[in-house]
Parts: sequence; structure tokens; C-alpha cells
Amino acid sequence: MKLLDYFQKLTQIPHCSHHSEKLKLFLTDFVKARGYQVKSDSAGNIIAFKGSPKLSLQAHYDMVCVGKAPEIETFTEDGWLYARDSSLGADNGIAIAMMMVLMDDGKECEYLFTADEEVGLIGANALSFPLQSSYMLNLDSEDEAEVYIGCAGGVDIFAQKSYETLSCEKDFYEITVSGLPGGHSGVEIHKNIPNAIKLFAEFCQKHDCLVASLEGGERINSIPVQCRAIVACEKVPESQPHIDVKKIFRKFSVVQHTHEIIDLLCKFPHGVLAWNDKLAIPDQSVNLATVAVKNGICDIAVSARAMDDAGLQKVETEIADLFTLYGYDVKSEGKYSAWKPEVNDFSEIVCEKMEEVFGACHYRAIHAGLECAVLSSLYPDMKIASIGPNIRSPHSSHEKVEIASVTKTYEVVKKIVDALC
Repeated sequence: MKLLDYFQKLTQIPHCSHHSEKLKLFLTDFVKARGYQVKSDSAGNIIAFKGSPKLSLQAHYDMVCVGKAPEIETFTEDGWLYARDSSLGADNGIAIAMMMVLMDDGKECEYLFTADEEVGLIGANALSFPLQSSYMLNLDSEDEAEVYIGCAGGVDIFAQKSYETLSCEKDFYEITVSGLPGGHSGVEIHKNIPNAIKLFAEFCQKHDCLVASLEGGERINSIPVQCRAIVACEKVPESQPHIDVKKIFRKFSVVQHTHEIIDLLCKFPHGVLAWNDKLAIPDQSVNLATVAVKNGICDIAVSARAMDDAGLQKVETEIADLFTLYGYDVKSEGKYSAWKPEVNDFSEIVCEKMEEVFGACHYRAIHAGLECAVLSSLYPDMKIASIGPNIRSPHSSHEKVEIASVTKTYEVVKKIVDALC
């Protein structure tokens, strides 16, 4: 299948967030070779079009790199496509491959490839192209037979505090938390996936450890998989599932008020803060994403989400107040509004085509940040919907995409394109 062949090719072109220049060049050359006009902007976004399009197809071309990525080796098992010991990049590479096949067929649409979506919707926020289309189909959803018409807003919150350090004569140990499944900090935040940072903090609190250095978590939008620290303890702490303890035969300086850091991490309300019964998804959540202690300076990063702007402001304020209570300097970055759910003539067309292929269609909202939220504010007159194939555990080394679902979802996309283009 050409679509999967294209996706396989994309996996071999490095395109981690902030490092996707090679894929940008590849896509630009691909578009030009098929006779489309193409433009790019300073943020790295790419727009390609032909004729007078009514429909814009949109996807981001960066990926979350976990494990061995961008060294990606794919394999299939039981009808699903995986990557060996790394994230797969089906989010959003499958969408890019779909758009490439449509361009091979000369479909007269707008094709919008946005940059650095996975690190704060950077490309979408900086987008300045004057789009021609009345409708936009975002291809960044992860459940077949569903049409997404709303999403959470989000904000990243960063906290920092400097601590005094002092010498310590206790025995030192290397503590490693590993082997956790990880997952998406939005769509999987309700699954009670263990957080490596929380496990470490609870372990340290139990064994009264003093921290010399600490590095936990991988990125702002992933549930932490690993944590590594050097600590001093009065008694020998014992290893336990996912937590390995190794004695170190040298001395380090430790943070004088370690108990304050550990207390904060233990009390931090990682997970779902409020549930949305109407949408049957989390309404408000926060992800304790990364923490680092080095030379007495503690840096903590978290991501907060909510299904409406008032809820997002509430979470942001509460988390900032918690950090301030412990004496941390706090700042917020990358804030974006929620995308309010709406059924309209375009979403009805999308749902109709979905029913023709899958025999069913459901309107949904997602507890994650889709670029639709930003794009709907930039182009308020444009009607937007989002669809995609079954993708599970994105942003983790367990990411997989269902091959049959890719095939059928592409059929839906073709039907929508044929109806409007």
C-alpha cells in the first residue's frame, strides 16, 4: 500500500520536534515535484496548493522522540504497526503520508504542514498564511469512526528555586526509576499510569533520603518514564519494582532542605483534577512532567489542560499558587485556548462519509491540545473537524497504529476530498 510505504519512508527521515529540518526539505521537494505552489514561513510551516481549493488538509510534521528515536525500526504484529524500543511517529506521520498520496493523485486542496506541534503548538501559533479554504480537515486524531469537534486548552508551567548545599557523611546511592509504560499527558492522563517522578519522591520520603542530584521525566507532554538521582541515606534503602538502588563509594554535596523538594513532589496533584461527565473525558488535569536538581537549583516543569478557558485559568492559578507557597519562582508559557465543540455543515459532511465507510460515526472532544484550537482562533470563519486512525500510546515507546484502521480512515479522507474538491 503506497500510503504505508510513504509512512515507512517518513520514519527514516529524522523529524523530532525542534529538529525536523530534513523532513521539511523532503516535503518541500515532494510538493514542488507534483506541480503544487508551495510557501513556507519563519516558523517552519509549509503550505501547498493547486487551483482554488475549498478544503484545507492539515497535519504537523514533527514527532515526539522517545527511546531510540529518531532511529526507528518498524515491525508489524497482530495487525498493528510498531517501532522497536522507540516512539513510532504515527502521530502525525500517518497523516503526512495520506496527504502525500492525495498530492500524487493531483487533488486540488490546500495542504498545510505545521511545525513543532508537539512542543507547544509553535508552528500553528506563528502561522501567517492567508488560507483560501472554507473548511479544514485536521488529521491528528487517534480513534477511527469518530469526528472530533472540540479539544482542551493548555499551558506549560515552569518553577525554579535555589537551595543551599552542604557536605554529607552518610552513604550515597544511585536511585534509578525505569521500566514504566509512559504515555500521553492528555489523552492517557486518566489511566493511572505511574509517574516516575512521583515514585521517586515517595521512595525518598519513605527512606528519608537527601538529594544530591536529580533528573526525572523526558518532555513536557509525556507522563514520566524514568528518573535518576544521587541521594544520601542513613539506612540502606532496598530496591523494589521499577526502582533500582546501587551504592556509590564517594561523597557529594546535598540539598540542605531536601525535605521541601520531596514534600512538594509528593503533594503535587498529578493526574485528573476534574471530570467532564457530558463529554466522558477529563475536564481538568495536570502532568508533573520533568524535574531537575543540579548544583542546588531545582527546576520543575508541568503541563496543565482544561476543556474550557475558565477551567484552564483555574488550574494554572492553583498550580502557580502551590509553587509560590514553597517559595518557587513561577512562569507560564505556550498557553492556548480550548476549541469549543460545534456541529456544523462541515462536521456533518465528515460524519456522513465516516458512516459510509465504518457504518457509524460519533462526535467527540479530546482532552489534548489539537492545533484546531489555535487555527480556529486564527481563522474564525473556517469550519474545522478532526479525524484519524486508531493510534495507541502516542508519545511513548509503546506507540502503535492499526493498519486496517489506516486504510479505512484514508477512504473517509478521500470521500471528503472528492465531495469538496
